[in-house]
Amino acid sequence: MSGRAGETPDRAPGLTLVSSEGKPYRFDPGALCLELTTTGGPGAFARWEVLHEPADLVAWAGRSRLPAGLDLTVSAEELERARTLRDAVFLLAADRAHGRPPRAAHLDAVNTAAAEPALVARIAPDGSRAWAPGATGTQLLSTVARDAIDLFTGPYGHRVRECGAHNCYLLFVDTSRPGRRRWCAMEHCGNREKVRAHRARTTPPRTP
Repeated sequence: MSGRAGETPDRAPGLTLVSSEGKPYRFDPGALCLELTTTGGPGAFARWEVLHEPADLVAWAGRSRLPAGLDLTVSAEELERARTLRDAVFLLAADRAHGRPPRAAHLDAVNTAAAEPALVARIAPDGSRAWAPGATGTQLLSTVARDAIDLFTGPYGHRVRECGAHNCYLLFVDTSRPGRRRWCAMEHCGNREKVRAHRARTTPPRTP
């Protein structure tokens, strides 16, 4: 993984991640559920874990593509369920990106979370979209899970991709018109891979 959640908040879609070299770059995975996968993952990806306490999930929600102003309370048990849902979405997306069939346990995790009440939207006095106060972690996870269902069953379900860089596993949905997006971010992995390819073409082969 070439970068994980070390985001700075703003309202544009996507997140600002920080590479292993400490360089920030913009990553838009194209879906709320895939934004959650930047917070860690199963197995070897656990080293990127950032959801260590309930406040971390609250902070992630504030940086996500959800409208601002979410009054959210998260319990320790909800945090644990968030990591379970996150890992399931991560593996479902990776399986989809590589043409593998989804696994029942991962589908069950998403469906279980989606069955709970979701966040309640409302219109603020200024006409903007807002959230009803007193939101819970369970409602947040339901909203994320429903977004995953919409993604995997919707018109872009076949466009879930894994970054094409050799050491990056960030997942995104390719919403570009031609459907040819290869990198998590051109300014990060795209440029690095172009440099790598150029060096491979121009470096003379070493003689034994």
